[in-house]
Amino acid sequence: MPNAVDKFRDIRPYNDDEIQPAIQRVIKNDEFINAIICFRFSKIAKFMGFLLTPLLRRYFLYKWGGINSIDEMQKVVGGYMEHMIASTTTGFTYSGLDKIDPTKNYLFVSNHRDIAMDPAFVNWALYSENFKTVRVAIGDNLLSKPYVSDLMRMNKSFIVQRSVSGIREMMKSLGQLSDYIFSSLQGESNIWIAQREGRAKDGFDKTEPAIIKMFYVNGKKQKISFSDYINKLNIVPVAISYEFDPCDQQKAQELYDKAQFGEYKKSKYEDIESIVRGITGKKGRVHVAFGQPLKGEFSDAETVAQEIDRQIYKNYHLHSSNFIAAKQDISSIDIADQELFNARLQGFKPELQEIVLKMYANPVSNHIK
Repeated sequence: MPNAVDKFRDIRPYNDDEIQPAIQRVIKNDEFINAIICFRFSKIAKFMGFLLTPLLRRYFLYKWGGINSIDEMQKVVGGYMEHMIASTTTGFTYSGLDKIDPTKNYLFVSNHRDIAMDPAFVNWALYSENFKTVRVAIGDNLLSKPYVSDLMRMNKSFIVQRSVSGIREMMKSLGQLSDYIFSSLQGESNIWIAQREGRAKDGFDKTEPAIIKMFYVNGKKQKISFSDYINKLNIVPVAISYEFDPCDQQKAQELYDKAQFGEYKKSKYEDIESIVRGITGKKGRVHVAFGQPLKGEFSDAETVAQEIDRQIYKNYHLHSSNFIAAKQDISSIDIADQELFNARLQGFKPELQEIVLKMYANPVSNHIK
């Protein structure tokens, strides 16, 4: 009879004893090293790559060779976070954590703008206030490369299997995921999951009821009423807002291509490039707003989704970029902020500018609504 850990083995984060073997696999992986060379040393990669490869392997062995636990890995990531916040933001703030209990476990359901940085900023806020950090839900579409899967799972990520086919396999996968989330919350972990599959590329945050239905698969199996089960999950809506989205141009191009040509073709490494751009790109001010745990009577998944949306729209911290794009309260916005946003807008191709404006304006419309 498999134990509680083994039955989630193919989707759960790595345990302490699996961290160092995963690190060794990543360091030995040629694709990982080549990706680092291409992104970090692009100008000399073609001519000096063969020299950089052994140097990078030694560097990562030196930096990561002594890591043997999740806590140690989280401390390393924490160091990267401090550097990233200092170098790519003009300020990071958060609100709402004083309204929830750090001794309890929560299912944080957030809007989704950036693949890696959304859960990273949530985690940093929690870590700063001595809350437990989260286990992060990540789609298997982002884990096509073994080294990416290893990197994510050694940093408390668990896998949402979106690529399964067939009704039976899909239901089995949903049941396992629902069970894993509930088991984690009943144990010692918080959970982070996006309110929808894929980022809100148009800036319009909307919870997919299908996510809520997935939560309840385990509750239905246990014959717990829908409303009672939702209350057991301690769902906390989270609104993450970036003054500037490092991936706004790429998102706008995707929306433009779909509107004009009916489809958008991703490049081979586009998801990884988006992750890197989200981490290294300039973000301006960033704010994470934590809402209140969902309590009360809920008749179905749609009513839960509506309450999550209501809290996200209400708590979303609107930046000057949002107000400028929405043409709201312009007179109260600093001239330097207006010039900065307008210069950014002018850097986009003319056909993308209206899409970008809507991307930044939609949170204002939702907040007013």
